[in-house]
Amino acid sequence: MVDVDVLVAGAGPVGLTAASELRRRGLACRVVDRLPAPLPYARAVGVQPRTLEIWDRMGMIREALETAVPLRGQLLYVNGKEGPRIDLELPPDVPYGFAALPQYETERLLEDLLRRWGGHVERDTELVSFEQDSEEVRLVLSLPAGGTEELTARYLVGCDGAHSVVRKGLGLSFEGAALPEEYMLGDVEVDWDLPAGYGIRASHVVDGRTDDLLVCIPLPGDRRYRMSMGTPPELSRAGREDADGVAHGLSGEHGPVPGIEHIQRVLDRLSPRPTTASSLRWSSVFRISHRIVDRYGRGRVFVAGDAAHIHPPTGAQGMNTGVQDAFNLAWKLAAAARGRAGAGLLESYDAERRPVGEEVVARTLRHARRGIHADPDDPGTMMLREAQLLVGYRGSALVGPDGSAHDGPAPGDRAPDCGGLRYALGTFPVRLFTLLRDREHTLLLYADHEDQAASFDDVAAAAVRAAHGMLSACAVLAPKLRVSVVRLPAVHDSLDEFRRMYGARGGEAVLVRPDGHLGLRATPVGGTELPAHLEMLFGP
Repeated sequence: MVDVDVLVAGAGPVGLTAASELRRRGLACRVVDRLPAPLPYARAVGVQPRTLEIWDRMGMIREALETAVPLRGQLLYVNGKEGPRIDLELPPDVPYGFAALPQYETERLLEDLLRRWGGHVERDTELVSFEQDSEEVRLVLSLPAGGTEELTARYLVGCDGAHSVVRKGLGLSFEGAALPEEYMLGDVEVDWDLPAGYGIRASHVVDGRTDDLLVCIPLPGDRRYRMSMGTPPELSRAGREDADGVAHGLSGEHGPVPGIEHIQRVLDRLSPRPTTASSLRWSSVFRISHRIVDRYGRGRVFVAGDAAHIHPPTGAQGMNTGVQDAFNLAWKLAAAARGRAGAGLLESYDAERRPVGEEVVARTLRHARRGIHADPDDPGTMMLREAQLLVGYRGSALVGPDGSAHDGPAPGDRAPDCGGLRYALGTFPVRLFTLLRDREHTLLLYADHEDQAASFDDVAAAAVRAAHGMLSACAVLAPKLRVSVVRLPAVHDSLDEFRRMYGARGGEAVLVRPDGHLGLRATPVGGTELPAHLEMLFGP
């Protein structure tokens, strides 16, 4: 008899995402963190549009939108001269833009969400060791008052950062290296008149080589920024490697920290406007490595976030990638813990997420060394990729055929949003993302003729049974279609946006996974594709 379904080690954004999603699905989940309190540092600041979509599905989007500030673009300066402005613009069908939010605020919002689902973080509690067999994971925790606790779990998820105990305990390789540069970070206010919402990148370049750099990311507040810059010799951590050889992250209490005077010296050299820094809230020295594990889990134990991949902070990809790791894993663990996981469901976590991690590590390293303009993609594609809206799982064993006959997204692709959906009792339209919020798998059955909808109720009922209740169904009806034969929930595609965005055909079934990716497109709805796909996901 196990003590808990899942133990999550680490209460950063990745661990809190995993724990919240597991608790939302009714699992007994504990989350522990070795720190006595959350860190007050604005480490990860950039929040990608795809992460905001995930927070929408988790039920946290209102709080995020009220706390974050828009990140509108970047102003570039080289040797004091202004370069081309980068505006962070996305297609109008993308529901959210780029945002800036200090990591401690992200953690606060996620911890509030965890409490909403009846969970809490066990602080000053550290995973010491573990071992597993085919039935359970046996764990040892160190406790705040001293002593240890032994317990058993069905699964263990390591979200415990670059120096992960879980990764080391699994014996996973962590291939890569440290970058030679060191940076100092500081959270300050300035009195310049530069436009709000824009990041600042100012550099000094000699013979094509950057020898001085200032990067400023806006934070909530009046002219407040998280600034990063080169580290002066007196603050260098060179030669003081971390005990495990992974030189990555903040210096914390180890070694000297920058003062306001260190930041001011760099501003005096590189700021595009004369300015004075004030109100230093925190500062640290930061080292960067690029590494990735050889696999994202083994048996009943998994790693996510910095425990699985670390890389330069270029483009604010790290935390956002980790949140997607956790979101991908949580619904699969929930099915497995209920005994409803088909063969290969848990193995798909590594198959789907490790290629994403490899791409992010390679891209951020390339951008750190050669600049974002070295990216071979056109500007529109590059912007979508930085927003993490192009992450997909085509070819995964967990999604259906590629659907090349369709004009819209294929199985494995992100499910796009659309508007204009109307319930019969509603006097206003709703978005598709509103319909998908807080749900597991969602089966959308599209009809543009009444005859196509005749089988919808039977198809939906059979699908709910095949998914053991972990599925909701909804009919999506063409704008002027009136049907009297459908009892399941239905919306009208009043603006024809669903048909256009998805390339939907009458009598088609579109299955959206809990992580917001398409799992299957099947025509006709009453064929054998959907039942076979659900049996593959959830077993017989």
